[in-house]
Amino acid sequence: MALFAAAFALTAASSGCGLAAAPCRVASAALKIVPVVGHAAAALTDACAGVIDP
Repeated sequence: MALFAAAFALTAASSGCGLAAAPCRVASAALKIVPVVGHAAAALTDACAGVIDP
């Protein structure tokens, strides 16, 4: 069990902050669906995700 916990901790530590950036990425994808202004509106959430998880 300790080996599993150590392997999980190593994997989680090396995976970056993808989980923290997920809300920004989901919001960005949802905004990009909107015709005409979607990509411009999603620029802020794309920047948010880029800062959290480069």
